[in-house]
Amino acid sequence: MTDLLAARSQMALSLGFHILFAVAGIAMPLLMVVAEWRALRSGDPVDLALAKRWARGTAILFAVGAVSGTVLSFELGLLWPGFMGFAGAIIGMPFSLEGFAFFTEAIFLGIYLYGWRRVPPRMHLAAGVVVAVSGAASAVFVVIANAWMNTPVGFRMVDGKVVDVDPLAAMASPAALPQVLHMILAAYAAIGAMVAGIHALGLLRQPAAARPLHRRALGLALWVGGLAAVAQPLSGDLLAQAVARNQPEKLAALEGQFHTETAAPLRIGGLPDMASRTTRYALEIPYGLSLLAFHDPHARVQGLLDFPVADWPAVPVIHVCFQVMVACGLLMVGVALLALLLHYRHYRRVRRRPTGSAPADARPLEWPRWFLWLVVLASPAGFLAIETGWAVTELGRQPWIIYGVLRTAEAVTPMPELWAPLLTFTLLYLFLAVMVIILLRRQVEDSATGEIKSVLAETSHG
Repeated sequence: MTDLLAARSQMALSLGFHILFAVAGIAMPLLMVVAEWRALRSGDPVDLALAKRWARGTAILFAVGAVSGTVLSFELGLLWPGFMGFAGAIIGMPFSLEGFAFFTEAIFLGIYLYGWRRVPPRMHLAAGVVVAVSGAASAVFVVIANAWMNTPVGFRMVDGKVVDVDPLAAMASPAALPQVLHMILAAYAAIGAMVAGIHALGLLRQPAAARPLHRRALGLALWVGGLAAVAQPLSGDLLAQAVARNQPEKLAALEGQFHTETAAPLRIGGLPDMASRTTRYALEIPYGLSLLAFHDPHARVQGLLDFPVADWPAVPVIHVCFQVMVACGLLMVGVALLALLLHYRHYRRVRRRPTGSAPADARPLEWPRWFLWLVVLASPAGFLAIETGWAVTELGRQPWIIYGVLRTAEAVTPMPELWAPLLTFTLLYLFLAVMVIILLRRQVEDSATGEIKSVLAETSHG
């Protein structure tokens, strides 16, 4: 293994591990705040119990995310000194703002976790809102920095040196808005799907007394995750247009487009054959790629053969990852629309109830078992979409660490024997993963009925 491959592998491992906790830091606070807001409005102990349970889960995930994020920040400087030396003055601002957002989230998460019955309820809810907003803001600033790596602006090169640096212009790079929207929506969709799957399994396996909490949690998770999943294709369309304008060889790699053509087809599935320069076994939709990338069915799409082979990314890997990401996204959209249909049918039945029957709020929706199993099976789709999506984003930029400006091989540290830290951090992440699984399993397996009884007892004593 070369030192460059070891450095890239370590960075990929760290990013792939950290991003799962990063999306939890974005979306879990929103879920717990929504649950507490409902509890304040209705006084329902189920909502309050749910907010407390989700808050504890958020704390566990936040702690591990803080560790893995700290590792990433050190790796940027230790593994990629060429990148930091070149780009530090340009993208230092979003990284600094991300640090401010992170510390804000940490402070107010502490207030939220230890402020139950110690601060007024509305102030406690406000602390949760700050956690949710700062968690999303932290992700926004990191993605802005990554977007600059894909579309670098805000500086000039004179005699090989960076001059006229404009940090605000760098933060407003052409890829910033599309990538931010796509990432934030992906976080809400993925966490919503995973939380829904956990509580759907609870409805299938736990006793009837625990059903109120799981039913409420499933409904909230489906609403948050489902709305994000349905909106995600719109942000994907915006991002596809940005890639088509600014990174044409990346678009060609995503679609296995070797030859330049007008009215280019959209390929579903298939496997790029690097020897024959074709994508085999794909289902081709005429005019599809031109229409999606340029909103013109007859638009000209550049193929990979227009660019030097040395500038090609890993075409087969990127194409497959992109197809997997899209398939997972469509699966989550399908589950969300199906949930909406079931909810609508339940609402219609309740509206037609006979006079004198139970009121609507006493007749909660009983999700069919087949749908609960579907939610459970689909729950990892969001995480898989995020991992493959980030693979597309990062591998699609190669061989550049800053697109068109600095190659990855030029930015790597000259320090030898990089296999040693790769092995060390692999073991660290395995240990952290095992600890998270153990802690979250205990958290999930706690009696939901006992949680509600505890909240009722606290309420009565208060």
